[in-house]
Formats: sequence, structure tokens, C-alpha cells
Amino acid sequence: MAKITKLLIANRGEIALRIHRAAHEMGIKTVAVHSTADADAMHVRLADEAVCIGPPAAADSYLNIPNIISAAEIVHADAIHPGYGFLSENAQFAEIVELHNIIWVGPKPEHIRVMGDKVEAKRTAAKLGLPLVPGSPGPLETIEEAHAVANEIGYPVLIKAASGGGGRGMKVVESEDQLESLMMQAASEARAAFGDDTVYMEKYLGDPRHIEFQVFGDGNGQAIHLGERDCSIQRRHQKVIEEAPSPVISPEQRAQMGERVAKAMADMGYRGAGTIEFLYEDGEFYFIEMNTRLQVEHPVTEMITGLDLVREQIHVAQGDGLTFTQDQVQLQGHAIECRINAEDPETFAPSPGMVKNYVAPGGMHVRVDSGLYTGYRVPPYYDSMIAKLIVYGTNRERCIMRLKRALEEFVVEGMKTTIPLHQRVIRDEAFQSGDYTIKWLERWLEEQRQ
Repeated sequence: MAKITKLLIANRGEIALRIHRAAHEMGIKTVAVHSTADADAMHVRLADEAVCIGPPAAADSYLNIPNIISAAEIVHADAIHPGYGFLSENAQFAEIVELHNIIWVGPKPEHIRVMGDKVEAKRTAAKLGLPLVPGSPGPLETIEEAHAVANEIGYPVLIKAASGGGGRGMKVVESEDQLESLMMQAASEARAAFGDDTVYMEKYLGDPRHIEFQVFGDGNGQAIHLGERDCSIQRRHQKVIEEAPSPVISPEQRAQMGERVAKAMADMGYRGAGTIEFLYEDGEFYFIEMNTRLQVEHPVTEMITGLDLVREQIHVAQGDGLTFTQDQVQLQGHAIECRINAEDPETFAPSPGMVKNYVAPGGMHVRVDSGLYTGYRVPPYYDSMIAKLIVYGTNRERCIMRLKRALEEFVVEGMKTTIPLHQRVIRDEAFQSGDYTIKWLERWLEEQRQ
């Protein structure tokens, strides 16, 4: 495969800037595509070429496949990197890119499609030998079958609507005597909400952690893992703080599960970067989904491995294969990332506007991924994340101390940001001890309001 010489970045904000920097360090020219709202964005200013692809609304610009392909053809780009979000997990877009003889910096379209379907993803994960949440093999047909499954996996169990969403048709069953009535209630709710009373059963995980493994494949049966990230500090299923490695995973567990996910990706023939996400409780991992793209939180993995994941994506896409082996991956020290949003830190209401003063923290092992600058106007049309602060320390305690110092130095004036929230969270005893789960932050926020 030919080497990439000109890369079109089909994204915006900090990830577009991140991809531009990696490409330039490889001697690759970059093309920024942008909406009219992003004409003065940092990545647009720094790219070798820029093409406006539509008005502010994402549907008319960053999600507009014909406009992006047209831009690539106009500038003669030989590759497209989708970043994360927008079209990054759109199998049809990946197929169209490849049909136009443009290199797709991402996984094979068929793998994007399989892992994008929750049911198919779990089926595939099971075939690949990854652990699933125990439960009924399919819909529950009778109450006798429900009793048998519940007794096998142990209470509490969760009855879920097969067509579910938004928590409707979902019931937690604590004991055997509740099973029949709650199963009937779940089916009744499901029928009313979705026109389908089909329900199934899973083991109820009361208070798990969210642990994900970073994987990389060459597309030809070779794959490796880069350890895990702990993303349990979440609000409304949105990650707020991520760290690597997890404070609760032992080296033995890491090696064992890392080997399993790498083998699964090798067997699948997976290409490029991916993340396999698990719920983790009582020492057990349970597969929930796979993201077939680069993650927002990839920098914490870069900090503890010393590897550039975007550079590696480009190498794999142009047919170079993986540039390192599993034995060469060394995890050292600790890294934490804070997602800084343009939001009120109390109410979480969006707070876009003009950046009147911007001072990024600095010093040893402090990294800020952001497209902000003094005088830049944060547009109101997109995700509210405006920066990622990533710090590294030789151990977790030193990492937290450095993070405290960096947050104190971080200045974004002209709008409200979540910097004060991060300052409060990392001072909390539960965070400092590493004793938190996916429900911890919302409980903590509720306590703060009282």
C-alpha cells in the first residue's frame, strides 16, 4: 500500500488538532474540513489546507458524507482520519471512503458494523471467548425458565425489555418470591412502551466499575493490548475523569485479560485502534461493548506506554503493520485525564462564549489537548468539551498531586468551565483512595447539593 502523503481530518476541536500534530511529525500534509462556525478554529489555522464543508449544524457539515468526500477529491487527499464521534463509527462512510480509493484510517467496515450492533457485538464477543454478563441465552418464555436461570446465576437479577431503552421495562429482582410479579410488570411496561413484551434476564451488577482495554490490530491476524483504563468517574453515562492503570486491577488480572482481548482481536482480524469495554465487579469482568475508533481518553494510555496511538493508526492504515510487539509494551507510572467542559460546574448547563483569557498549565509531565486560545469564540453547536488535561506521575499519589497543581494553574476566562468540579472531586477521600464505582460521582454530586 502507498504511503499517506496528504491526510484529510474529518473532525473538529482538540482531536482534529491532535491528528494534525501526529501527521505533521510524520511529514504528512493535513487538510482541515470545517463548518462556517469553525472557520477560526486552531486546527483550521494550522492545517496545510482547509475546506469549508457546510453551515454550523453537524448534519450539514461534519456528518455530510458527500461534502467530505468532495473535499477529499478536490484537494487530492489520499487518506481520511475520522477522529472520534461524528462519522468515526459509521460503517457506510468507511465503505464509501474505500470505494473512492482513499485510505480509511480506521477498522474494517464490517467490524465497525458488527460492533455497532449491541446484540451482534455480544454474540461476537462470546464467540471470541470474552466474558459476558451471565443471563438467559435468549428471551424468557415461561416463569419456570426464569426461576431456573435466576437460581443458576444467583440473585439479584435484572429483568430487561428486549426492545428496551431509557430504563423502561427494567426491574431489579432481589429474591425468588419477587420474580413472578416483577417479571410480569417488566413485560407489561415493555408492551406499553415498545409494543413488545419480550423480556430477558441478566445478573444484576449493583455497583461495578467501568474498565476498558486498549487494543491494536494489524488487520492480518496480529494484535496487542496496551493495558486498561478506569473510566468509572461518570455522570449520566458520560466519562468525566479517566486514569491508567486502574487502581483496582492487579498485574496478574491485567496480563490475563489483556491476553484474552488481544487474542480475540487477532482471531477477528481486527485492524487499527479499538477499545473493549467491561463492567468489573467482585474480581470479574463482563463485556459491554467495543468502540471501533480512537477514544477521547487515549492520552492516558500514551502517557504510561510512551506510544503515539494516532501515529500507530496511520502506520497500520498505510500497511506498515504494528511498529511494536506485545513484549515491547511497557506500562510505567500513572496518568489521569480530566475532561474540561464549557459548562456551569454546579448545574452543568452549557456555557459557550468568547475566551477572554487562556493560560494552559505547564511543567513536567503535564499535557493539555485543546484548541482554545485567547480571543477564540467557543461555538454553541457542538459537544461542550473544550480541553483535556492529562498528567503523569511515577505513581498514583504523585500523579494526583501534579494534577492538583495543574488545575490550579489552568485559566479559562469568559465562560464557566468544569475546572472547579475537577478540583473538588480529586480532593475527595474516595477518589484519592481509588475507592469509586460508576455510581459514585452522581451520589457525590447529590450529597454536595444537600
